[in-house]
Amino acid sequence: MDEQLFFKKLDNLCTSREIFYFLSSLEVMSDTMASGALQRISEVEVDDNGLKNPGLLENEVFRALCFQFEFESSRLSNTGLLNALQALIKLRIDPQSTLMTSLLSESEKRLGRGQLTAENLCALGESLLELEGPSCATLEQIVNRMQERDIERWGPREIAVVYRMLEVIVREGKQCQNLLNRLNSVTLHKVSQLSPYFASVILNSLVVLHQTRAVLLVTALCKHSVKHVPYFTDHELVNVLEAFLYFEQKVQIFTEALERHVPKSICTMHPQTVSKVMQYCCKKMILSKPVFDAVAESFISSADKLTTDQIAAYIIPFGILNYLPASASSLFRKLETVLHTRLRHFQPHTLLNLLHSCVLIQRYPINFLPKIFSPYFLQKLQAQPPGLNRVVMSQLTQLFLTVTLECPFYEGPKLLSKYQVKACPTLHSSPDVHLFKRVKTGLLHLLKKRIYFASEVSTPYFYVVDIEIKLDEEGFVLPAAQLDEVHRRIALCVDGQNRFCAHSHNLLGEEAIKQRHLQLLGYEVVQIPFFEIESLKSTSKLADYLHKKIFPCTYGLSN
Repeated sequence: MDEQLFFKKLDNLCTSREIFYFLSSLEVMSDTMASGALQRISEVEVDDNGLKNPGLLENEVFRALCFQFEFESSRLSNTGLLNALQALIKLRIDPQSTLMTSLLSESEKRLGRGQLTAENLCALGESLLELEGPSCATLEQIVNRMQERDIERWGPREIAVVYRMLEVIVREGKQCQNLLNRLNSVTLHKVSQLSPYFASVILNSLVVLHQTRAVLLVTALCKHSVKHVPYFTDHELVNVLEAFLYFEQKVQIFTEALERHVPKSICTMHPQTVSKVMQYCCKKMILSKPVFDAVAESFISSADKLTTDQIAAYIIPFGILNYLPASASSLFRKLETVLHTRLRHFQPHTLLNLLHSCVLIQRYPINFLPKIFSPYFLQKLQAQPPGLNRVVMSQLTQLFLTVTLECPFYEGPKLLSKYQVKACPTLHSSPDVHLFKRVKTGLLHLLKKRIYFASEVSTPYFYVVDIEIKLDEEGFVLPAAQLDEVHRRIALCVDGQNRFCAHSHNLLGEEAIKQRHLQLLGYEVVQIPFFEIESLKSTSKLADYLHKKIFPCTYGLSN
């Protein structure tokens, strides 16, 4: 049969049974046709879970094909040899079998003799990368052979395969930075040609190879990825998100592309991909309401199928970014049901992070706190990395403070004092230095003397107040050092951009809970957000703003 007609018919067959019936009707096949048949079998019979029907390996037509490749490997064309090798690896044929050993040996002989074309070298490299523990020496040989051809003329496939081979070579301790620099430079000019698959592969390789200096290439790839967001597979999208996180890229149009894609596709997305999307939003402090709303709905309908780590990945960002979706009541009802059923399956630190994130948005895990505060659970926390460091103890302290201040009806075990910390070392608690300095200058202009306010005041209750002003019973301002006759305390929260979600006026969860607790502790909380004062250029305008904000009735001030 003519090869063109053969492949046309082969492409229309959808099961191995149909393929075997078709092949048995032919008297003669070229090795290219036979290897094409193996490739088609691998396409229809292998999915993400492996081989659908292991019994096909015993089929007599399949065995006859394999026999031809095993005992006539030296007579095969390069295309027939390498296509067969790729297909058999995909079909999970034992790499130690005589069939595979024969094909690998013949491939390496031809590699050594320089008989393989650039396309052949790519196919061999891809095949070896699919095998566990590929020979670093062989991959190095393939890369060297490929360099003999003009690297400027490589296409996306060659570039992607070489990056993947260099991952293995560098992992073995070889120095390849000079080649990587050339490859990065060539790839920069080919970015617009890259398919979703090749863009994802190359970004992943740049992460693995720690190419933090390839700024132009990384930036170009990240921007190019935007148009591919609807077309990435789950695995490819995870690679791209990991690259955005590793290289600290923040591309607004990429977030917008996610906002369009995730709500439409979340029903078919793998939970691990959804988890990575939420991790990306959380690390970048991006409060994307379309994404978060879609994830909340997905959790309500599919939480029972999620692993404990995935449950935490879905929920924790809601607390950190201080967002309650429209479906919040259903969301947290579902979470409580899942926790009741699977509480003992959670790793200690995962459970603590999850429950702590809930209290940031005023969802109180009362039924589970006795477990958290129990000596047994605290010992488990201590035994597993990172142990009971200051961040972990701060979370425990804040949980305890929350039930003390916000849940007075809680009558369960208390957190022992040895597990409590006196100050909160949260990531975004330090005020913006420039903003803080401006506010203090404005206050000095308003109050005339520096003695009338104190900055970064430690309270007995875990929190540090940015600026504290004390008033007596008649509303007069007292010196900050005075301890007697203090009737009211004003806590100024000088909130720079670092305390808000990105491009938003939405406070982060850790700052929202702090301001809530300070109020419950008796402070009058006055928020001074960056966006209210960034347009106030003169000190007198700033002082006027502070006057109206802190002392709307001109308490205790004189000209």
